[in-house]
Amino acid sequence: MALSPGPEATFRLGEILGGNLSSGDIVALIGDLGSGKTCLTQGIARGLGVSDKYQVTSPTFTLVNEYPGRLTLYHVDVYRLEGAVDLEDMGCEEFLYGQGVTVIEWAEKIRDLLPADAYVVTMTYLDEFDRKIEITGGREKMARLVEVIKDGGL
Repeated sequence: MALSPGPEATFRLGEILGGNLSSGDIVALIGDLGSGKTCLTQGIARGLGVSDKYQVTSPTFTLVNEYPGRLTLYHVDVYRLEGAVDLEDMGCEEFLYGQGVTVIEWAEKIRDLLPADAYVVTMTYLDEFDRKIEITGGREKMARLVEVIKDGGL
């Protein structure tokens, strides 16, 4: 668990996470509106080498945004979907089981589709600035991430 004292810290945590993601990784984001999901995703994009010429925004209406980087970032927002069936009907295989990294906002709606080793990031709004961020995932992935964070990042 981490306490983020503001958007800069949330972005930095995302950057560290993004710098350590591998092909096929899925990051499932869970949290209320305003909890920092898009800010974390922007950091993940930078960590993946997505150029800052791309404005990383939540794809609420388009459902999926794709950004080129060290690995392709598929940024998915399932807020408007009813559940996993809607995502399956969209043909989600490309980004759920492809060669890039997939970040999914509102992932609690499609929990049944997520692989067991996905990173699950639960973000809780505490006040205007502070967020509680909990990251879980497969044992090996989490051990690697904890070491990187302890060593100061990228």
